[in-house]
Parts: sequence; structure tokens; C-alpha cells
Amino acid sequence: MPELPEVETTLRGVSPYLVGHVVREVIVRDKRLRWPVPDSIHELEGQRITAGTRRGKYMLFECSKGTLLLHLGMSGSLRVADPETPWRKHDHVALTTDRGKQIRLHDPRRFGAVLFIEGDAQTHPLLCDLGPEPLSADFTSAYLHGKCGQRSAPIKAVIMDSHVIVGVGNIYACEALFMAGIHPDMAASKVSKPRLGKLVKAIREVLAASIEMGGTTLRDFVNEKGEPGYFKQTLRVYGREGEPCLTCGAKVKRSVMSNRSTFYCPRCQK
Repeated sequence: MPELPEVETTLRGVSPYLVGHVVREVIVRDKRLRWPVPDSIHELEGQRITAGTRRGKYMLFECSKGTLLLHLGMSGSLRVADPETPWRKHDHVALTTDRGKQIRLHDPRRFGAVLFIEGDAQTHPLLCDLGPEPLSADFTSAYLHGKCGQRSAPIKAVIMDSHVIVGVGNIYACEALFMAGIHPDMAASKVSKPRLGKLVKAIREVLAASIEMGGTTLRDFVNEKGEPGYFKQTLRVYGREGEPCLTCGAKVKRSVMSNRSTFYCPRCQK
């Protein structure tokens, strides 16, 4: 699944082709996404996109009539194409702008979303209960310590909870916990405030580095130009089961938590 850095990279890539430009046409080739693409999406036609932002893994493009909400789902991607470019099988929705370009959503599994929100987008049910952005000033060790409280859930599960903090997906949770030296199975309430401070710093660092490098290469993710990201080459534990830890040499272990693979160093992470 595209995670926060992939979504941020995509947002930065497509924004110059949307923000400040007028949507001339909305083309819906298949409305059967995670939620059906609403007919109101055509309200975008004739509208100038005034801003492009991200909230968690949602991309938001604003105009005077409302907000276009995009989510890449499990395997979606956005590409900038010329209108005459042949459509691919899983190109489901496209926006044609006054720049003469199309922004196309390609989504083989159709778990993505294309919605139109009237009024304040932040009050929409998909957005209103989300936790703070991990790179924002609101995400602090004091905040995370308060959220961990008496929770017996593993610390990895807590930082992946979008109601606690948005955008910390499986790959980056594993990497941040390794950087902070915290075992992913440790009960959240048992992690001290100083160690949570290290975790907050690690989450910020790993996400910022991934955004800078263009995301993580997964089997489906490509950026807006169709090129894979390349943060994967810097991963320290994720996907490295049985390989030596880059810090201490112990073999990286893998476990399963909430049906997701968890990678960690048994010596460095306590």
C-alpha cells in the first residue's frame, strides 16, 4: 500500500499540473472504486483548483465549489499524460486541465477513492477523527505519551493507528522503532517518555528521508512520472529477515502482528 511518503511524493508531483489550472473535463471510465465515484465529481468541470494538500494518505484539491478527495488505495497511482495517450486497462478516472494534460488514476485493485466534498473537507467522516500529522508541531513526545497512557497494545500497533497519528504505515513503523531501539511488541504503556521522545524523532526522520528520496519501492508503487521510488535501498530492518543487523550483526527477525510482517533486531530493540 502506498504510505505517507509515496502519497506526499505523488502530491508534489501532480500539483503543478492541477493547482492554478482549470479542470476542463472529468472522465469516469469505471466508478466502481472503494466507494462509487459520485456524479457530483463533475462539479469540478470549469473550476480552478486553488490548493493541493495532504491529510494522512488523502490528497485534497480545493476549488470554489468544494474539494476533490483522492486516495490511492492498495495499488493506485496518479500519472500525468497527454489526452491522446492510450488508456490502460485500469485507468479509471481522469481530469483534463486547461494545460492540455490529463491526471489519470490507475488502480488495478479498485481500493482507491475519488470523492467530491462540499463545504469544509476537514469535517468529512474520513478526515475528522484523524490524528496529527507526524511531521507537524502537534506530534510531540508529550502527545504520544498521553496517547499511550494505560494502553496494553503493542507500541507498533499504537503508532500505526490513524486516530493516534496518521501516515505511519508498516514499513516506516518498523524502521522508526529500530532507529529508536524499541521492540515492536512492547506494550505502549511500558515505553518511557524519554524513549517515546526518541521514537517521535525517529518517525520524523524516517518519513522525511523517504519523502526526500521519493518514496519506497513496492511492487505496485510508481511516482507521477511512472518511476519507482528508491528509499527501499536504505531500509535497515524491513524485508531483511535472516540478514545481519546493520548495527550489531545479529540476524533480523520477522514476526506477524495484525496480519502484517514485523521486522526487528532482537539485540538492538528492547
